[in-house]
Amino acid sequence: MGTSEFGLYLRLGLEHILDFAAYDHILFVIALAAVYSLKEWKHILALVTAFTIGHSITLALATLGLLVFNESLIETLIPITIVITAALNVFERLSKDPSAALQRDWKIKYGLALFFGLIHGLGFSYYLRAILGGESSIVVPLFSFNVGLELGQLVILVITLSIGAFLLVGTNMVLRQLGKDTSHTQRNGAALLSAVIAVWALTMI
Repeated sequence: MGTSEFGLYLRLGLEHILDFAAYDHILFVIALAAVYSLKEWKHILALVTAFTIGHSITLALATLGLLVFNESLIETLIPITIVITAALNVFERLSKDPSAALQRDWKIKYGLALFFGLIHGLGFSYYLRAILGGESSIVVPLFSFNVGLELGQLVILVITLSIGAFLLVGTNMVLRQLGKDTSHTQRNGAALLSAVIAVWALTMI
């Protein structure tokens, strides 16, 4: 009980979101951050916070038995959330003025991250309810599992942004040697990554 129980469910939460066999949550977190660079960390933090608030609410309600849902419907809706998020990234980055589009769509993206978090939280709760043992209280498992999910999200973001920064620097070096313009490298790369994620998610529906 106590520390050992906390550690157990924290690890299970971390492993669940990082499990490549259930990569839908990984794709969604990547889609949230795909159009941003490391210097735009405040935007990423705001979106991930909205997603966290959303999935924490429904994870708690569903695990406590206060919210009943159709599991097959949620499994269908989760990839749809990925498609919408990634598609919005593509349209935003390919617009004539990406910066203006970013500012224009900001509240929409924040609201969607919050709403989509509610859907993903139901998916998380399905797994948590399946692994809950005979604990007299589910408060500690629920809290520690959610902490594990948040740590997993941070791992995904750090890896995604680090790889993105490495590829951006490398691509710009090559383009400069070829005498090519590098002002749209990040923009085009983000649009390409988002398009791949959207197509990938479509295959999951």
